[in-house]
Amino acid sequence: MSTLAGKTLLITGASRGIGKAIALRAARDGANIAIAAKTTTPHPKLPGTIYTAADEITAAGGTALPIACDLRDADAVAAAAATTVDRFGGLDILVNNASAISLTPVAETPVKRFDLMMAVNTRGTFVASQAALEPLRRAANPHILMIAPPPNLDPRWFGPHTAYTIAKYGMSLIALGLAEELRRDGIAVNALWPRTVIATAAIAMLGGAVAPETCRTPEIVADAAHLILTGDARSATGRFLIDEDVLAAAGVTDFDRYAVEVGRALTPDLFLD
Repeated sequence: MSTLAGKTLLITGASRGIGKAIALRAARDGANIAIAAKTTTPHPKLPGTIYTAADEITAAGGTALPIACDLRDADAVAAAAATTVDRFGGLDILVNNASAISLTPVAETPVKRFDLMMAVNTRGTFVASQAALEPLRRAANPHILMIAPPPNLDPRWFGPHTAYTIAKYGMSLIALGLAEELRRDGIAVNALWPRTVIATAAIAMLGGAVAPETCRTPEIVADAAHLILTGDARSATGRFLIDEDVLAAAGVTDFDRYAVEVGRALTPDLFLD
């Protein structure tokens, strides 16, 4: 399968950034995309709402369903999955993309921020995956994809930002466990992570530590995700994949097209040696 035409995707946090890029790539195939995100009115610092994303998805050739959903509310997440199934007649793909970030050491991480990261990243991924299981079991080629890194226990990935690392690795560990749990069901569960920092609104949370011109655009993750999600669910599960490697394996050699500024040295992403 090389297209997502007619497939239904539920993507968390798809009002902007990587989630929206994945949605737009699927939309070009003619997919149905449910946008489960919290932003319904313009944010003063962050671009995009579920409604502006829906307009872009429609313009790209997809069918959009904007759903106002706070991942911290398990009932709202279950309702989002049910609404998606009711609207499109099923669910083929769940993309757990939504994430909260704070790259701060323990002493400088308020408990409220710790709770937010755990609630959105780890618990949100668990809740969304749980809500999607039954409709995915009925799908022809079902996938769950986490935007999460390969677990790396090198202490240097913990010391500067223990809370964020734990919350992000929580997504990774859910992918690991769920892949094994769902293997017999034929539901592929994989994780995808970018080789370099991606130019999204999230880099503003890094306090100027990363210059946007040393990043790649979200489209590189979207193109890699497309390759994963069009693959055979029964033969490719339980993997921790890197966007550049996925594309290279498919024959892509020109990565300059994904650079914010061609020729600039790229900033490697977190958690990768």
